Amino acid sequence: MIKQINYPWVLPAPCKLNLFLHINGRRADGYHLLQTIFQMLDVGDELHFTPNHRNEINLRCSDPSLNGTDNLIYRAAMLLKPMAAENAGVDIFLDKRTPMGGGLGGGSSDAATTLHALNVLWNLKLTTTQLAEFGLKLGADVPVFVHGNTAFGQGVGEDLQPIALPERFFLVVTPDVHVSTAEVFTHPDLIRNSKALTFGSVLDSEWRNDCQPLVERLYPLVAITLRWLVEYAPSRMTGTGASVFAEFQDELSARRALADLPANCRGFVARGVNQSPLLTVLEHAV
Repeated sequence: MIKQINYPWVLPAPCKLNLFLHINGRRADGYHLLQTIFQMLDVGDELHFTPNHRNEINLRCSDPSLNGTDNLIYRAAMLLKPMAAENAGVDIFLDKRTPMGGGLGGGSSDAATTLHALNVLWNLKLTTTQLAEFGLKLGADVPVFVHGNTAFGQGVGEDLQPIALPERFFLVVTPDVHVSTAEVFTHPDLIRNSKALTFGSVLDSEWRNDCQPLVERLYPLVAITLRWLVEYAPSRMTGTGASVFAEFQDELSARRALADLPANCRGFVARGVNQSPLLTVLEHAV
C-alpha cells in the first residue's frame, strides 16, 4: 500500500564511487569485462515528481542543457509508460548537483530513481529485479542504483553482490576537464589484462583503477589534481574520470582538505553508505 505522498515527491539520486576498477578482458561485442566496488554516497542529485493525467512526460532541469527527450530520465519514463494506465503522465524536475562526465554515475542514478518513482506513482508493482532489467537497457551502471547497495560488481557491471564496508568519508574532486569514456575504452593502451578477483579475496587485494594511467597521460589536469590530493590521503580516480577521490577516517579531515581546493577544481565531501538514501525514502513511502 502506498502511504500519503505530498507532491512534488522529492527523491534523492545519490552518486557513487568506483573504489577500484580492474579490467579483466574484452567480450566479442566490444564491451569490457570489469570488476569494481560501487560505493554508494549520501549525496547526489534530487528529482521532483508530480503525476499528471494528461498522458505527458515533462522534464525540466536546473541545467537547461539537460531539458528535453535526449536524457536518461526521459528514456527511463518511456520504458515504463506502456505499462501505465491510460492518460498516466508525470512532470519531473531535476535539481542537478552531481558533476557531469566525472565517473560518478549521476545520469544512471537519475534514471534509477525515475524507475523506482514511477513504479510507485503509476502503481506498476514491478519488483526490484524487474526494474534493474529495465535499467540495464539504459546503461550498465543503472542496475546498481536500482538495487541501491554498495556492491562488488562484475561483468559489464551488472553482476552485483552487496558488500558491507566501513562508512568512511570521501573528498571528491572534479578538475575542469571532460574525459571521453569512449576514447578511454577504445584506446589501444588501456590495461585490459588484470587478474580476476574472487568475492572472498576482494577486500584483501590491492586496489587500483586500470583506466587511471591512460587518463593521466591523456588529460594532464587529472594527473595534477591527483598529485595534489594524494598529499592529504590515498587517492585514485573513479570510473573513467575526471573525478578523483580520497578516503578519510573523519569528516573534519576531509573538509580541511576541501578548504585547500585548487582554483581549477570543484569538490564536495560525502559519506560512504552501504544502502542508498533512495531506498530509505522508498521504505517510508510503500
